[in-house]
Amino acid sequence: MTEVKPGNIYIPFEERTGEKSVVYFTRDLSEAGLEKIYQRVCGNLKGKIAVKLHTGEPKGPNIVPPEWVKNLMEKELPDATIIETNTYYKGDRYTTEQHRKTIEINGWTFCPVDITDEEGTTTLPVKGGKWFTEMYVGSHLPAYDSMLTLTHFKGHTMGGFGGSNKNIGIGCADGRIGKKMIHTYEGSDNMWSIAEEELMERIAESTKATIDHFGKQVSYINVMRNMSEDCDCAGVNAAPVVTPDVGILASLDILAVDQACVDIIWALPQNGGHALKERITSRHGLRQLTYMKELGMGNDRYTLIDIDHDDQEITAEDAGEGIAPEWRPDRFNRFLKDRG
Repeated sequence: MTEVKPGNIYIPFEERTGEKSVVYFTRDLSEAGLEKIYQRVCGNLKGKIAVKLHTGEPKGPNIVPPEWVKNLMEKELPDATIIETNTYYKGDRYTTEQHRKTIEINGWTFCPVDITDEEGTTTLPVKGGKWFTEMYVGSHLPAYDSMLTLTHFKGHTMGGFGGSNKNIGIGCADGRIGKKMIHTYEGSDNMWSIAEEELMERIAESTKATIDHFGKQVSYINVMRNMSEDCDCAGVNAAPVVTPDVGILASLDILAVDQACVDIIWALPQNGGHALKERITSRHGLRQLTYMKELGMGNDRYTLIDIDHDDQEITAEDAGEGIAPEWRPDRFNRFLKDRG
């Protein structure tokens, strides 16, 4: 039996085993870049399409730019709907009324936005999990036939990093029951009492419930831009962005696309990924990846295709090449000084 490494230990590509999936990559961080990479993973999306993204806290500076999403939806997804759920914590997205005000403030007014737990919950089965047999999601979720998971890849206070797995696992769980199941031990007065390996496993099991529901009709896009060590849940209070912008990745394999993003962070030259690596390992966030593999949710080996250069096969190191020297080393040095 393969030894399971703890979630603070990074496993290099050459030490992984199994099949490979395809992950597409572009350095073009723009409306055009998002549209171009979407076209590589859209063939399985049909019927009533949900676009799952993090619409953010009021005036949060790091979310996927709404104008990019507007362009994509007007050109490629004119009948699609953005989906969200209310938050577990009290704040500007806790109730549906508060949430809709925040959605308007952040500019998500160009298409329908469905807060899927607005009218309650439903359950989806969790197959093969060790923590759950079912997960509570918004009652509207089963009304959709396909889902595009459009994720701002970044750090996360509890999960270490927020990729497609976190976007679905936390973001589709309803705000009162599902999220509580993931974050809080029964009877605990600490709502964030579950952490490290167990939290990562619970997030992945929640994700599995949703992607099993959609089957092959789900695609994943991760935008590696404005990557604070904090989630977009932190809004204007997020830690400064000290990690260089990279590009956009997409796949039909959730594990492969999240793993590729993590690999690029680890491969950034001149210690450019330091802040995110520290956040990920300190929270044991890498367990998200190994547990997704154990659950059969995808492959942690992949072929990375550079769609900017005639679909050339590249490595995570190639993806990060030439990026770090362009970012703000003065910012990074201040960050290290603040950290002591």
